[in-house]
Amino acid sequence: KEVLFLPWAALGAMAMAARLCVAKGGRGFRQLPRVGMMRAPSSRGMALHWRHGGTPSGAGLGGNRSPDVLLQDLKSIFTKQGVTCLSSLSANWFAAADENVSKGLDPAEFKDTMAGVGLSLSDTEAAGLFEHFDADKSGIITYGEFAKGLMGQMPEFSASLAFMHQYTGHFPSSQAMIRSTRPSFDPEETEEWKESLEAVVQHHGKTRARFLLHELMEEAGRLGVYISQPVVTPMVNSIPASAEPEYPGDRALEDRISNIIRWNAAVMVSDSNRRGGGVGGHIGTFASICDVIEVGMNHFFRGKDYGHGRGDSIWMQGHASPGAYSRAFLEGRLGVEEVMNFRREADGKGISSYPHPRLMPHFWENPTVSMGLGPLGSVYQARFFRYLHLRGLADTSQSRVWAFVGDGEMDEPESITAISVAGREKLNNMIFIVNCNYQRLDGPVRGNSKVVQEYEGTFRGAGFDVIKLVWGEKFCELINADHDGKLIEALEQTPDGDCQRLHAKADGALVRKDIFEKHGLLDRVAHWTDAELLEAFQTPGGHDHKKIYAAMSQAQKNAEMGGRPTVILVKTLKGYSLQTFLGRNTVHQKKMMSDSDMQAYRDAMDIPLSDEQLKTPDAQNLFLLKEDSPEVKYLKEKRKGLGGFLPLRDPAKVSALVELPSHETYAAFDEGSKGREISTTMNFAAILRKMMQAGEFGQRVTLMVTDESRTFGIDAFFPIFKIHAPFGQNYTPVDADQVMKYAEAPNGQILQEGISEGGAIMTWIASATSYSSQQAPTLPFLIYYSMFGFQRVGDSIWQAADMRARGFLIGATYGRTTLNGEGLQHQDGHSLLIALTCPAVKGYDPAFGYEMGLIIENGVKEMWGEDRDVIYYITAYNENMVMPAKPEGVDEGIIKGLYKFQDAKAAEHTVRLIGSGSIMKQALDAVDMLAEFGVGAEIWSATSYGELHRDAVECDRLARLGGEVKKSWVEECLGDGTVTVAVSDNMTAYPKLIDPWVGGQFTVLGADGFGRSDTRENLRRFFEIDKENVVVAALEGLAKEGKISPDVPKQAREKYGLVSERKDICMEIVS
Repeated sequence: KEVLFLPWAALGAMAMAARLCVAKGGRGFRQLPRVGMMRAPSSRGMALHWRHGGTPSGAGLGGNRSPDVLLQDLKSIFTKQGVTCLSSLSANWFAAADENVSKGLDPAEFKDTMAGVGLSLSDTEAAGLFEHFDADKSGIITYGEFAKGLMGQMPEFSASLAFMHQYTGHFPSSQAMIRSTRPSFDPEETEEWKESLEAVVQHHGKTRARFLLHELMEEAGRLGVYISQPVVTPMVNSIPASAEPEYPGDRALEDRISNIIRWNAAVMVSDSNRRGGGVGGHIGTFASICDVIEVGMNHFFRGKDYGHGRGDSIWMQGHASPGAYSRAFLEGRLGVEEVMNFRREADGKGISSYPHPRLMPHFWENPTVSMGLGPLGSVYQARFFRYLHLRGLADTSQSRVWAFVGDGEMDEPESITAISVAGREKLNNMIFIVNCNYQRLDGPVRGNSKVVQEYEGTFRGAGFDVIKLVWGEKFCELINADHDGKLIEALEQTPDGDCQRLHAKADGALVRKDIFEKHGLLDRVAHWTDAELLEAFQTPGGHDHKKIYAAMSQAQKNAEMGGRPTVILVKTLKGYSLQTFLGRNTVHQKKMMSDSDMQAYRDAMDIPLSDEQLKTPDAQNLFLLKEDSPEVKYLKEKRKGLGGFLPLRDPAKVSALVELPSHETYAAFDEGSKGREISTTMNFAAILRKMMQAGEFGQRVTLMVTDESRTFGIDAFFPIFKIHAPFGQNYTPVDADQVMKYAEAPNGQILQEGISEGGAIMTWIASATSYSSQQAPTLPFLIYYSMFGFQRVGDSIWQAADMRARGFLIGATYGRTTLNGEGLQHQDGHSLLIALTCPAVKGYDPAFGYEMGLIIENGVKEMWGEDRDVIYYITAYNENMVMPAKPEGVDEGIIKGLYKFQDAKAAEHTVRLIGSGSIMKQALDAVDMLAEFGVGAEIWSATSYGELHRDAVECDRLARLGGEVKKSWVEECLGDGTVTVAVSDNMTAYPKLIDPWVGGQFTVLGADGFGRSDTRENLRRFFEIDKENVVVAALEGLAKEGKISPDVPKQAREKYGLVSERKDICMEIVS
């Protein structure tokens, strides 16, 4: 065969770029017809812009445009205005639809709504466009019809072809059959295309063929021929040099600033450890990502005063935190004393190890160092920003979320879940930056493969736009000269483990041997010395400011005009510019530099310090610039132009913004349930409903559910408050004809998280911190199966506390015996104990409806009335009982954790019974049974053993250290020596928290061990927390104090059939 191949460069910007001409067997190969005009050389960059969601057309106005033209104009408006336009449209649409009770718009309303989003229509145009959207010809356009009409239908042929292609390659044996079923318009031409491809592979190699096919697919997209993109592309930069924008900054000055920041960050960590104390720290991570962060800080990351939102949300790699401190030091936001006390915080003068808002409330916003939680939290933050906007609570149209993620961190399940959610939700305001330095804590991330290629497939498959930033400018010279693709093949075949080794060895001759000689490519680098080759190899894309800017610029365009999230996969070197650190498996643990390390690093960074100065680990090793130095003036000017310094936490004073509802909102059960049996879960639902209907305050109450609304009795909320769905409800629900139908809307208030506690808690955190992130306070309630709260997402709740979250966690279906049928995995009796381990969480276990109401009211007062950064965890049970009226004077005790509910009747002996939650009924039922033995019983309600414990411990501490001496609330209530029995559906360890401060005999009955399925009566007998066991425990206490004969409790045991033997599946040996 004679092959005539026209190189891409020669074709320039031709619309049909791949025109393969092959002469074969005396028959001329016909040339395919042109389908486009020549474009200017800059069209490659413009094409990139278009395929990421932009549009070259505008929204024209006229008097007699066709529906097709009007549709394009409308789409252009949406493209330009983005979420702002969607929010406006949704608000106008539903306002009009609700007004006419039709859930849709008539022709006049439709015309007015279109005008509201910027599309002015003549009467003729309005009629034509209305007819297009009114699919069922009912004379009313529903929001679903509008959304579907705007999106358009996929042509039947394209749909069938896409369906066929999704299996291609997975079942080789069926390829012939699949091909035979495809439409064949011109078999001869099809064969010629295939032969052309074979010829390219034969004469120019597989890599060249891949490039051609990728270019054809891109060109097809530009021509409106949409086919599924491949998930992995050649290992080159996604943005070629020809499409890179001009760099807008002073490269030399920015390089200088980066070097100073990198130096101070390393010295901060090293000297802190050289001074002793073993405080730890990390140098290598920031050294790898410094250049990317600095380009972002100088040109992209928006501060709080940028406008149209409270700036960008930056989720920095936790191990890179010294870099943020180093920049803030140059900016003058941190002083020498603070930087010198890195990781020395006990005296209040130092700075925290990682991003911790709890410790540095005016600096950090987003904790990230618990691996995986940063990526997941950032995605749900971006999603919640959109929620705020669509509900009209805040303008977040110019706020993006940038998440820095380590390549090793991508192993976390939360990281993979995060990208799936971002893609599914089409979060164009979400930008991931994966720091691909090939190393995790112990060694290589993927020593035997290519992590950049792997993650490209993962992200693209999830729906991301992937931007690969692999090679620096110098090495790209070799890539650009790779006429046959063999160099790219060689690089793709070099495992990451070998790349890491070559970077660590820093030997140009070794790079030449192991990459170029090994693959027969020595001629490609014959013009370079070993030193020149090494310099190019040791400066990947993540350390080239111009290429970083190009990647981030494209990501920013995507966020503004695209319809999906973006990831930048950036190749960096861990420990970059510290040659004794770079690429070593130990680099993550290296936290001190030797004298020689510091001297070499000083020289590399061009820091004017003497050898003598470097010997002493004190403040003189920090390089501090003068206020009027060019570097300081430059970086401050750049940050001013972008809206202010970052990171920065700037919370709203909620107490001054939102008027809180009156007590009546929470008082539905102050008079009891009036004979009606009801559970505390239903108590909660009734109170929450009134809160959500409380005017402006109610609009800011957010409800998250994890697919259990019907279990918790809040499915009635669906048609009233609607489920949030950013793209509307484009289907008719099966229960559409029912009152409690499943209703979704862009401005829906309820966040239905599906079966995902991990996702739900992240949404809850985003809402609980919106008072800070966007100064748009929302009050979140997350209701869930209690067992799947602290036990499953405890790490995330700890993160929430660090972020100074404010909100309510409702542990529904609580109780080891109350949730009786579900068994071992569901029955929770220990979450209150776990909740106590988090200092910012207040755990409550209410028994009655009025307790639930007062606890929620007090939580709202603390969070929004007093601006306290606290979390309330409240249990809710599913057992019905008649709710009593609230006694007088019990409010203080309910909040402190304990109060007397009922006095004892006159009797020879008196005991005290303490009940909690649904087991309160067992204590109440025991009163009459004890009376048969001549014993009276007080009834106390313990709403929070955890808060009682904290109060008692603090009182003891003050007394021990010479402070104010006062009795704890436990001692005031229970310190009189009365026999006391506490019974609850919790583990016994929870009530025993107050044991040291209870006077007299104190017996705790609780549900220890694994749960199991049975009736409530049988389970309570098994766990020994029923009324009979309460009676026996009280009598035993009196007997131990010598007030009654030991025969009395013995008689009671016999009467009630209580025995000491019990099969315990925890301890048994299975033979």
